[in-house]
Amino acid sequence: MKYLLCFSHLSWNFVYQRPQHLLTRFAKQYQVFYFEEPKLGDSDRHTVNVQDGVYIVELIISAYDDFTNQRIQNLILHVLREYDITEYVSWYYTPMALQFTTELRPQKVIYDSMDELSAFRFAPPQLLQLEEDLFKKADVVFTGGNSLYQAKKNRHHNIHAMPSSIDKQHFEKARTFQPDPEDQQAIGFPRMGFFGVVDERFDIELLRNVSANRPDWQFVIIGPVVKINPDDLPRAENIHYLGSKSYTDLPAYIAHWDIALILFALNESTEFISPTKTPEYLAAGKPVISTAIKDVVNPYGNAALVQIVDDADSFISAAEKILTDPDKDHWLRTVDHFLEDESWDHTFNRMNALINKIEVTQKQKQINNV
Repeated sequence: MKYLLCFSHLSWNFVYQRPQHLLTRFAKQYQVFYFEEPKLGDSDRHTVNVQDGVYIVELIISAYDDFTNQRIQNLILHVLREYDITEYVSWYYTPMALQFTTELRPQKVIYDSMDELSAFRFAPPQLLQLEEDLFKKADVVFTGGNSLYQAKKNRHHNIHAMPSSIDKQHFEKARTFQPDPEDQQAIGFPRMGFFGVVDERFDIELLRNVSANRPDWQFVIIGPVVKINPDDLPRAENIHYLGSKSYTDLPAYIAHWDIALILFALNESTEFISPTKTPEYLAAGKPVISTAIKDVVNPYGNAALVQIVDDADSFISAAEKILTDPDKDHWLRTVDHFLEDESWDHTFNRMNALINKIEVTQKQKQINNV
């Protein structure tokens, strides 16, 4: 049995995204243990439950003090003893986990840098130094997008851009009849929708201005609100916050939108993001309007698959053009051709090949040293 230990800053059930897509696939070759970011509780303990073939480990500590990292590490080591894990690969989504994994001796270290975490609100000050340490330990580094790769490519000898991909079959369901979800049925048309985490990256002012200028357009916002005050979000009769929805249910919501939105402000926290929702919206067959996020402009904007806007006026102009377009068949054929070779299976296979290549390289070194 091969084991893979993943240390993440995200709860498994928070939002279904890159870690879930990749690790459920790796779970067919490894027994994957996904260690969530430690939480505060009544005692030092851990729980393990299995979802989609992945062992989800919840780490709970009783207090934050000088011995916190050692206590977290003790919980991790307890899991390894409990499941008799002696040989394993370590996979990091956050450099912060280095603080409580110092006693681990993995066969290989993988760093999947899905975002520039140091630019996010409330990022710990020690994150940058820990990331430098992780670059030194890692055998291979993946980045969640091309702009992040450009920013980090000179920091590691074996680094590769692995932009987030799509589960086409899942989102293509939005192209066929889907019953309109109950909490969306009463919302009028035209509908413009966004799904994702609503946090410091969300362009509050753009939504506020467009919704005020076009009160006849309806805006559907799906996703959890985190790290920002919900009271700061614009409120209007044509803005509908529907909260978090399961990944399974997303196609049913998108099926009844006229336009899908990538509402990200241009700031430090969005400089290197590569929104997974871009290809997902396109696979759903929906026209997309986005702010000028680098990894959306190139390639999607440059290929005329996504309308790029920079303010309320250009947003309204782009939306009006989309809403009055009598025939989008040519655009949709272009979309399908563009996405033809894109899939999470393809991304997984590329990553897995590079990880297996490390094994070959290490074995060759051992042979050469004999």
